[in-house]
Amino acid sequence: MKKILVVEDENILREVIMDYLIEDGYQVLEAADGEQALELFQANAVDLVILDIVLPKIDGWSVCRRIRKHSGIPIIILTARSDEDDSLLGYELGADDYLIKPYSPRVLMAKVKRFLERHPGIAEGRLISAGGIVINMGSRLVSADGHTINLTHTELEILAYLMQNKGIVITREQLISKLWGYDFYGDEKTVNSHIRNLRAKLGSKGSCIVTVIRSGYKFIEEQV
Repeated sequence: MKKILVVEDENILREVIMDYLIEDGYQVLEAADGEQALELFQANAVDLVILDIVLPKIDGWSVCRRIRKHSGIPIIILTARSDEDDSLLGYELGADDYLIKPYSPRVLMAKVKRFLERHPGIAEGRLISAGGIVINMGSRLVSADGHTINLTHTELEILAYLMQNKGIVITREQLISKLWGYDFYGDEKTVNSHIRNLRAKLGSKGSCIVTVIRSGYKFIEEQV
């Protein structure tokens, strides 16, 4: 049973989210502030976090940042603000998706299901290897030139998709459709943020992800 941490200071909204998650068969932990959220995260093997931004004690941005120091599990951010800068900041900090209040609980549940499902078409335990980068899709471990790299859920999925289609240009629209679906809130800048973070984590191997102007990205084994 997948375990989900719900971090929301509004009691009624938190209870609604929990009811939907439990109905869908998930185990749920709840936190009403950022401090409690981090304590629960450290004490439990959590598979996904639903995280409000405006929280008592420690805000959601700080919670997201601290979780990302230790884990690449999916994080879905909830906020009452629709500013583009807020959404981009969330992605820069490693959030995987973003919902603006008010939102449909069923849309949230669909996003949760998408993140917790195995990547379609990739068998558990299968290795994807190219350009000195190796992904174990079963353990979700990534290494570059033998060094382990901690990627977020979305960064790993982007890298796997590009490596599976080595040498082929993948548009930003294709990435959005493949990884988030057509109900995704955001635009191409979101993809750019994830690619930028991914390249930085890959270090010298970041050059394997090439930007194709006005088209998208492709994975190559050697820099050209």
